[in-house]
Amino acid sequence: MINRVVLIGRLTKDVEVRYTQSGVAVGTFSLAVNRPFTNASGEREADFINGVIWRKSAENFANFTHKGALVAIEGQLQTRNYEDGNGKRVYVTEVVADNFSLLEKKSDGQQSTAKIQEPDPFANQGNKPIDIDPNDLPF
Repeated sequence: MINRVVLIGRLTKDVEVRYTQSGVAVGTFSLAVNRPFTNASGEREADFINGVIWRKSAENFANFTHKGALVAIEGQLQTRNYEDGNGKRVYVTEVVADNFSLLEKKSDGQQSTAKIQEPDPFANQGNKPIDIDPNDLPF
């Protein structure tokens, strides 16, 4: 049987990291995922999907993302239930993420000092054409 989920969406709030009694990190998050169609009013609706991520991945996910960040999540769909303080049974469906990808560059104000990005030598700066001799091409 296969239980695999891949989602692309935006975080609705910062990832909340807590630690179990044994010191294991667990992060919870909510992802807004746009539906592929518009409603009768022509507006795009979104589904808000809860997720959980564990251990070092939880700490990294919290450290490298923020509310509104565009991310991809891979994992499994899980259902669980528990009894709340009033004795009522609560059912939860969530994605247990085992991998994530950051899909946007950091904004200029959040540029990391650990990685200096060199300018692209092949980028067309302005409207000046790039002068390449066809005889220099290897194909």
